[in-house]
Order: sequence, then structure tokens, then C-alpha cells
Amino acid sequence: MNAAARKIQRIYLTLTLGNTLAASFIWGINTLFLLDAGLSNLEAFAANAFFTAGMVLFEVPTGVVADGWGRRVSFLLGTATLAAATYLYYLLWQLSAPFWAWAVVSVLLGLGFTFFSGAVEAWLVDALRFSGYEGGLETVLGRGLMVSGVAMLAGSVAGGVIAQATNLGVPFLLRVGVLLVMFAVAFWLMRDVGFTPERSTHPLQATRAVLNASIENGLKHPPVRYVMLAAPFSSGVGIYVFYALQPYLLELYGDPRAYSVAGLAAALVAGAQVLGGWLAPRLRSLVRKRTTVLILSSAVSALLLVVLGFTREFWVALALLALWALVASAGTPVRQAYLNDMIPSKQRATVLSFDSLMGSSGGVVVQPVLGRAADVYGYPASVAIGGIIELIAVPFLLASRRQHPRADLASASTAADSAQS
Repeated sequence: MNAAARKIQRIYLTLTLGNTLAASFIWGINTLFLLDAGLSNLEAFAANAFFTAGMVLFEVPTGVVADGWGRRVSFLLGTATLAAATYLYYLLWQLSAPFWAWAVVSVLLGLGFTFFSGAVEAWLVDALRFSGYEGGLETVLGRGLMVSGVAMLAGSVAGGVIAQATNLGVPFLLRVGVLLVMFAVAFWLMRDVGFTPERSTHPLQATRAVLNASIENGLKHPPVRYVMLAAPFSSGVGIYVFYALQPYLLELYGDPRAYSVAGLAAALVAGAQVLGGWLAPRLRSLVRKRTTVLILSSAVSALLLVVLGFTREFWVALALLALWALVASAGTPVRQAYLNDMIPSKQRATVLSFDSLMGSSGGVVVQPVLGRAADVYGYPASVAIGGIIELIAVPFLLASRRQHPRADLASASTAADSAQS
């Protein structure tokens, strides 16, 4: 990695660290926060579903913003929107607001995150290639996942401990503060490199053109399409399980106000991300095809969730949680590299946003369904049902593999050439 590429990597890791730290302050206590505000399990996970619905609604438009106005502009809009929406969440908690208000603000939270999804990853890949980096994308993306895991570990533990020492609202205020700092950092450090935004005096026409090109290189490209179609099942279940584990583990622990235990659950996921980011390029080197890693990761994750659903011992559940997160995390950089090596630069952010949309759409349906299952049958049964749903992703990944794309085997540079042709 040359000096220019190292600089790009440092900026990427800095942005990842700050954003994840800000977000993770509430990850360990978010469900408890909603329940403390007076929502039922169904309403709490329905609020989360409105959050993912916001991501579905705004993913493609914000991806077009990133491709048409610049990835830096998209990032700055994301920090500002997310900070404002998080503060509104805090106010709703203080006011014990009705469910409809939570639904509206949850959609705004989703809007904030969509400005990030696709934009940061697209900025990284284009800037690295412009700088002359010819290594595998798994290596850099894996480091990003490791940094994200460290930030999540620190933020989630701190959020749980601070909530227990003060109240459930303080971690939300901490998130707002860190996001404002990240706005200043990105404004100073982030520049669009290796990519020139195509601004137009006719924004609707430009939006239609970018969207059509993105569909052509996304859903109409079979190996990409099948990976996207797998996302609703794996991502939807993953979102539910992460948030359901907070009350589930407290239930097993026997103390509903032990918020630090909920933070520990998020911290375990974070630690698994660090190890998974380190393992990803090494696992990739052991197999011929990237899809081998993706298929095994999805199948083993699903089976672990089924086993977790039958567990009644707190420490056994923690161990299974850590293993589930490790398996899922190890496949994430490989999946990112696989997709990026099949997407042209000019539509990269929009296609990646569309991929995120597909995952979020699964969350819109899966979270209320499994939340209702938790109300009726309990958290263990809902987690096991989630594992069965995630298995549906495996046939789609197999279908992508059967298309024999060059990105499944090729080096980063070869695949990049293939994506541009």
C-alpha cells in the first residue's frame, strides 16, 4: 500500500471509528429505552421496523445524492440528520410520547443512516483505486470492520454503564455530541477522490438516469441480483436478533434493570466483529471462491440462532451469541468485496444503497413478525424462528455462485476491469 492509499485508509478508518462510536452508545439499551418509554414488545419492534422502513424509502434517493452531488456531501448530510433525529428520540422518551410519534422519528433516523450507506464504501473503493492500490478489498474492508468492532465495543459498554449510573436517555445525548464532532472531522478531512459528481441542472432527469443505470448494474445483473435477494432474510433477522438479545439476556440473567448486561451483549458482538474483520481475508485465502465464505457464513449463522433459541443458561447464551456474531462478521467484508468488484464506479453508491435497501426491507417485515412471536411465545422461540428464516438466504447465494462471475475468483484489479467493461 503506497502513501496515498494509506492516507485514504486512515481517513476511512477515522470516519468509521467516529460514526460507529456515536451509533453504538445506544445499541446496547435501545430496546430497553423503548420499553421504558411505555411501548410493548410489538410497538418497540414496530418502531424499529419504521426505522428500517425509512431506510427502504430513502436508500436509493440518498444513493443518488452520493453519486450526483458527492460522497462527502452525503456524509455531512447524514451526520446532521442523524444528530437531529436522535435528539428528537430523547425528547419523545422524556414526554412518554404516543407510538405514532416514535414511528415518525424512527423514519427520520432511517433517513440519517441512508446518507452513510453506500456513500462511505463507494468513496473508499474509488479513492483506493485512484491512488494505485492493487490489493484485495477484503483487507481494507476487514480493517474497517475491526475498527468498527472496537468502537462498538467501547460505545456499547459505555452506553450500558452510563445508562445504569444515570438514566436511559443520557447515551442518546452522547450520540448527538459525537455526531456533531464527526461532522467537523468529515468537513475537514473528506474529499471526493477518484470520482467526479455529475451534477445536473435537471435533478429529476439526472436521478432517473442514475437510477436506471444502477438497476442495470444491480438487479438486472444476475450474480449481483441474487446476493441482493438474499439480503432481506439475513439482514432482517440480524437486525431483530441484535435488539431482541437485550431483553432476552436480561431475562436469562434475572435482573431487568442490569443495563450493563445489555451493553455486554452488544460488546460481545463488537468483539466478534474485530476478530471477524481479521479473519475475513484469511478465510478468503483458504477457498477458491468468495461465495463459499458467504454460503457457509449464512448457513452456520442460521443454525446457531436455532440452537440459541433453545438455550436457557445465561453464559451458554453469551457464548452462542459471540459465535453467531463472529461467523456473521467474517462473511461481511467478503460480501462487500464481492459486490464492489461487480459494480461500475459511477453507480457504485446507488447500487450499494439499493443493496442496503433490500436488507432493510427484510427488517420492515421480519422485526414486527418476530416481535409478535416474542410477545406470544417468548424471546427464545422468536430467535429460533429467525434462524429458520435466515436459512432462506442460502439458495439465493448458491444461485449467485452458479453465474460464475469473475469477481468470485479474480483479484481486485481483474475484477475491477470486469466491472468497468
